[in-house]
Amino acid sequence: MRPAGRLLAAAALVVAAVGCASDPAEPEAAAVPSAPPTTSAAPTPADPEQLAKLAEEAEAAAKEAAEKPVERITEPVIGADISWPQCPKGMGIPERRTEGMPMPTPDARYVIIGLTNGPGFTANPCLGDQVAWAAEQKLATSAYAVASYPDEVTLDRFGTEGPFAKTKLGRLRNVGYQQAAFNVKSMQAAGLSTPMLWIDVEPVPDFDWSDDLVANAAVVQGLARGYIDAGMKIGIYSTPHLWRRAVGDLALGVPEWRAAGQTSQSEALTRCGDDWQIQGGDAVFGQWVANHRDYNVTCPSVTSLTPWFHQY
Repeated sequence: MRPAGRLLAAAALVVAAVGCASDPAEPEAAAVPSAPPTTSAAPTPADPEQLAKLAEEAEAAAKEAAEKPVERITEPVIGADISWPQCPKGMGIPERRTEGMPMPTPDARYVIIGLTNGPGFTANPCLGDQVAWAAEQKLATSAYAVASYPDEVTLDRFGTEGPFAKTKLGRLRNVGYQQAAFNVKSMQAAGLSTPMLWIDVEPVPDFDWSDDLVANAAVVQGLARGYIDAGMKIGIYSTPHLWRRAVGDLALGVPEWRAAGQTSQSEALTRCGDDWQIQGGDAVFGQWVANHRDYNVTCPSVTSLTPWFHQY
């Protein structure tokens, strides 16, 4: 496990890696394919002052958490993740109607809650209820959000709103930056607290990545910068294959949450090994699916839940 100080150092390296408005000339991104808008109501672009306030609040929360006694763990700890599929049936966007899937089993000690209803700029339609449920169960909470490639409408809306240059790749980074801001606002509105935000990078049916890996990587770089500017620590959820398919050899070097699919806890634990490294980061969780639920298990190197979760 990477200690908090090293996590902050890694975050600084990510900021440097994703560039800024004064970046030198960059390679051209592929033309953005035409597609329907991913949201019916255009969200408000990120306010720099609001992001600065969020960063201050996150820093204060991190300082408060650091002063609390740290519970040490000596063996793998089981948890779960939930999102729009667990909402009551019939909610959400047409492409992602909610399914009423079962909530975590009583042995879960933590839950990672999804912020999106599939693609970017679409909020989990029952996020507030899921946060309230986690608080009632006194679970430790974290959050994840799916990253997605923008359609032309979204690129036009947000491509010039952000800290990056107005080049093709810069505009895509700005869209990622605004996806992050949208998700942070969703978290705030739902009362969800977490020191960590996991960026979910995988194919999104009906909203898939483009064929240009460099362009796709620009969106993820923008997301990373947006969360860091809001005071969040970040990690990546994916598999080595899905990551390469989406963003090629992009390496952020941040912590990793590794999926094992429809397998078992023992198989999920194998994902903690170096052979399953996604983008140069340390393994924190393995995930597996069974009985219509997503289960997670901490990797052997994790000695505390504190750096990764808010405890209700």
